[in-house]
This record gives sequence, structure tokens and C-alpha cells, in this order.
Amino acid sequence: MRRADDALEQALSLIRAFEGCRLRAYRDLVGVWTIGWGETLGVAEGMVWTQAQADAMLRRRVGQYLLGVLKRCPALHLEPPARLAACVSLAYNIGLGAFGASSVCRKLMRQDLAGAADSFLLWNKAGGRVVAGLSRRRRAERRLFVSTEA
Repeated sequence: MRRADDALEQALSLIRAFEGCRLRAYRDLVGVWTIGWGETLGVAEGMVWTQAQADAMLRRRVGQYLLGVLKRCPALHLEPPARLAACVSLAYNIGLGAFGASSVCRKLMRQDLAGAADSFLLWNKAGGRVVAGLSRRRRAERRLFVSTEA
């Protein structure tokens, strides 16, 4: 359980650093209603949250994403918490379906750690165009992913 707790805390820290928190619903770069720390599920125009609601939802959802990432990419069960955390951050941003189909997950399943690390960098677009903030996030996720290598 300690490994999962470590991964959860690392993922939360990374996600907070890149998502930012907004307590009033807004449309993201591609027009999706979003609130809190990047929450999109059930969000509608005019919604307002407290900071406590946003923080609680982030923790709950990142926990769900952690389990979903492990289900889609079982090779991560044996990897250090930092690798799992990097993958959870990616999945939180791109969705579990996209993560499960991604070259990050496929290469991890083949034990191609270098290839998986480099594949994070491919996920830097929104609406078909490169976004500087996504490029920074992917580099940070990649750094976390490889931070466990000797």
C-alpha cells in the first residue's frame, strides 16, 4: 500500500503544478467545461465550488485514475512509484482510454522503458496544435518517470 500512497502523492503534486485550480466553471482550450483542478466530469456552465470541494474531488479522481492506469497497464505494478505517478498524471490529462492505447503503455508492457519515457513527449497537442504548457507538462512527467533510473 505504501507504493500506491507514494505514487498518489507524487501524482497529486505534479497534477496540481500543471492544472491550476479554478473554482468557477470555465471552458478549457478545446471548449470542455472544467472546474477545480481540471475536473470535467459533470461540469456545467455556472458551477462554483469551494476550495475544499476542489481538493477533495482531485484526491478522489486521482485515486480512481491510479487504479485505472494499473488496470490498463499492469506492468506498472512492478515499477517504482514515480513511474506510476508520471503515468497517472498523463492519464488524468489525456483520459484513461487514450492512456491505455498510448505508446507509453504499450512500451511499458514490453519493458521498453526508454521508449515509454520518450513517448510522453508525443502528448503535447490540444485541438491538433502543439501547446507550450502541455510540452512543459510532458517533459516534467518524463523527468519523473526516468528519475528512478540509475
